[in-house]
Amino acid sequence: MQYRVNQKNQKELSVLGFGCMRFTKNGSAIDQKKANTELLRALDNGVNYFDTAYIYSGSEVCLGKFMAEYGCRDRMNIATKLPQYLIKKPGDIDRYFNEQLSRLGTDHIEYYLMHMLNDARTWERLCGMGIDTWLQSKKAEGKIQNIGFSFHGGTESFKELVDAYDWDFCQIQYNYMDEYAQAGVEGLRHAHAKGIPVVIMEPLRGGRLVNNLPEGALKEFDRMPHKRTPADWGLRWLWNQKEVNVVLSGMNDVAQVDENCRIAAESTVGCLSDEELALYPRVLAEIHKAMKVGCTGCGYCQPCPQGVDIPTCFGAYNNSYRDYFVGFREYIMCTTMRKKRTNASLCIGCGKCEQHCPQHIEIRMKLKDVKRRMENPVYKVAAAAMGVFMKY
Repeated sequence: MQYRVNQKNQKELSVLGFGCMRFTKNGSAIDQKKANTELLRALDNGVNYFDTAYIYSGSEVCLGKFMAEYGCRDRMNIATKLPQYLIKKPGDIDRYFNEQLSRLGTDHIEYYLMHMLNDARTWERLCGMGIDTWLQSKKAEGKIQNIGFSFHGGTESFKELVDAYDWDFCQIQYNYMDEYAQAGVEGLRHAHAKGIPVVIMEPLRGGRLVNNLPEGALKEFDRMPHKRTPADWGLRWLWNQKEVNVVLSGMNDVAQVDENCRIAAESTVGCLSDEELALYPRVLAEIHKAMKVGCTGCGYCQPCPQGVDIPTCFGAYNNSYRDYFVGFREYIMCTTMRKKRTNASLCIGCGKCEQHCPQHIEIRMKLKDVKRRMENPVYKVAAAAMGVFMKY
């Protein structure tokens, strides 16, 4: 296993983290025995970062039972997330935190995140309820060691949020397909330049960079002299970058644990040759051929005068044609679950974006397509409900 140092506290973290969202379930209950086997295999292979969240059904409890059974709490860095979108009054913060400690069977959390904190305005709302003071008090008591946030949104929103507080770490979606989407490489480097460790989620797009690749992309991988799986290529691309601290993988099979630990043990900063790095644009070109909108996420169309996050809208729209639920969920999380929305229907057709698009995309017309597909009656109900939450 490779380890990288947390710049803030000089603590070594395994480059591979165990994402605990996708434990195998029997019906509605997590298969504890199977999860224990997978967690123990990861731990014995040097993984020391384990990520869960309040809303991952049964996950915190499962992790707590594992630690109690194997007596391994001191070998693990636990990351879990406060459901900040459910906080309506100051007393809610303690209530959720204490419940999480109880579920996990612990008296402290090494890495505590504000879950899906997507803009600085939402952080300001939370600070208005005293969360910044609360976090510092818990840190002083030793109940929380590091304070961070997980993010789904655009690059500029991410940089504003990074600059809004003295964060100890952050978590972003990042992979070779999302290099210029969401926080993107610009956001990654911005956080790193400020000494903020970055944890990566969705390194393989929830498996879509493994299982749903077009035939042309698979042929590009096959042409390489080093024969590696798509998962291997995807993970190495991340660990090749010095700005990446931990890569989370939602492993729910011992074979996945073994493969990912092997790749993590082999992968260092600069491990990819120039020839190998040149592979990824070719793979992306094949992926983009299969897209409804040929947006590369370069961001030249931004900022939109009306606030539309055009690359994010197109990314979710394209994803919806591979898996509608995944694309729809991404659209809501990245454009609507926020104080200031960035969804497609905000477009007034001014055309400023089209003057700068290097792909010559008819952006205004395509945003209408996005609106028709993504902002359906279900979306409108969800958006209305979120509007009520975001008022508080």
